[in-house]
Amino acid sequence: MPTINRILVANRGEIAVRVIRTCKDLGINTVAVYSDADKFSPHVLLADQSVHIGEAPSAKSYLVIDKIIQAAKLTAADAIHPGYGFLSENPVFSKRCADEGILFIGPSASSIEAMGDKTKARELMSAAGVPLPPGTTEALNDVDEASQIADSIGYPVMIKAAAGGGGKGMRIVRNPADFARNVSMAQSEALSAFGDNRVYVEKYLESPHHIEFQILADMHGNVIHLFDRECSIQRRHQKVVEEAPSMFITEKMRSEMADAAVAAARSCNYTGAGTIEFLVDKHRNFYFLEMNTRLQVEHPVTEMITGVDLVALQIMVAEGLPLPMAQEDIKRNGHAIECRICAEDSFENFLPSTGHLKRYRIPSGPGVRVDSGVEEGQEVSINYDPLLAKLVTWGSTRDQARQRMKRALSEYDVSGIKTTIPFCSFVMDEPSFAEGEYDTHFVQEYFEPVKAALNGTIDAHAGILGAVLLSKSTNTNGRTDTQSTSPNTPSAWWMNRRNMLL
Repeated sequence: MPTINRILVANRGEIAVRVIRTCKDLGINTVAVYSDADKFSPHVLLADQSVHIGEAPSAKSYLVIDKIIQAAKLTAADAIHPGYGFLSENPVFSKRCADEGILFIGPSASSIEAMGDKTKARELMSAAGVPLPPGTTEALNDVDEASQIADSIGYPVMIKAAAGGGGKGMRIVRNPADFARNVSMAQSEALSAFGDNRVYVEKYLESPHHIEFQILADMHGNVIHLFDRECSIQRRHQKVVEEAPSMFITEKMRSEMADAAVAAARSCNYTGAGTIEFLVDKHRNFYFLEMNTRLQVEHPVTEMITGVDLVALQIMVAEGLPLPMAQEDIKRNGHAIECRICAEDSFENFLPSTGHLKRYRIPSGPGVRVDSGVEEGQEVSINYDPLLAKLVTWGSTRDQARQRMKRALSEYDVSGIKTTIPFCSFVMDEPSFAEGEYDTHFVQEYFEPVKAALNGTIDAHAGILGAVLLSKSTNTNGRTDTQSTSPNTPSAWWMNRRNMLL
């Protein structure tokens, strides 16, 4: 395999910045791609070269395979790192890279295809002995037959898109009368989101935990795991707060789930970094959920507790080198928590927030890491995912990591848009989180009373009303304009880099 000298990062925002930084650490030249909306974005300014690939909508830029390949050829890039989202789990893109003689920093097209189709993945997992929740292993062909299956496994059931992810094309059905209608709605959502209307049905687990295992595999048959992450705090089936390790599973379960994750990776001849996701019920039975054939948004918490650079290992594997460590070499150290800082209004059902980022000051200090994809002065539009940054804290104990997160969140200074900072602060203070006693219903069970507080209901959850009023009267982190002495101008470094490109 050739040595990689130049990598094109086929992405934007914080993950593009993240990949570019590791490339620089390794002495690898970098190429950024950008749309009209991202001309002066941090990932463009950090890269050694940049190529314009089209209009702001991702369908006309970041999702156009021909434009990405053309940019790689134009800059003589040896390899393409897809990040996550966009084309990262597109088997056509992976194969196209191979056909063009460009290394794709990720798994083969066959592995992506096998695990991207949820019904095929279930079949593979069943053959590999990985536990599955009761349900169908094939897409639904007949609604009546599917309804009989739902009756046999018992309600509630979940209807899920076969080609899906990110909470799209998913419907919970609690009684037979609603089954056919929800199948139709799930099929419609799946077709709109993925261009594929196939759905399947499985048992819906009450009060589950969403726990995943990071795996790494090379081309020499070595597969290892880097322990677990708890990802149960979600809104609309999308993660907001993650931590590693999970407080819910026992060490015996951790070992069993890790073995299952490695078996899952081997079942599709996987190479590179990937994640095996499980649902764990209240009785601590675990079941395969899906495999993400890419780097995860929450990968920093794993890096913080293991000291491993996952992007560097992705590149090493793509070069054909064996993993530099064995399973026994991977040790856990301390605890890490990640909060996704998104451009969303926490108190309006997490609706997207757009506008001019008038002020953007990030926290720092012991045990704090910020993976950010924006700079002060930028416009936050509706064209892309609302994730602005990932705030990660590490501590020798979970409580130290939590206290550091509280401090770091309070240091954020953002104005011009709403963010999820108030929600993340609420999570850190909520007793159920502090004690590690929470599941995927956290938002519904603990944050829903915000609506009551906004309406003046007196029995709202303690502390919520104050948080709402603070959010309404101040910036997104609770700091008023009069308290901030930071000038409302972009950083000198960012402006200098911007002027160089004008």
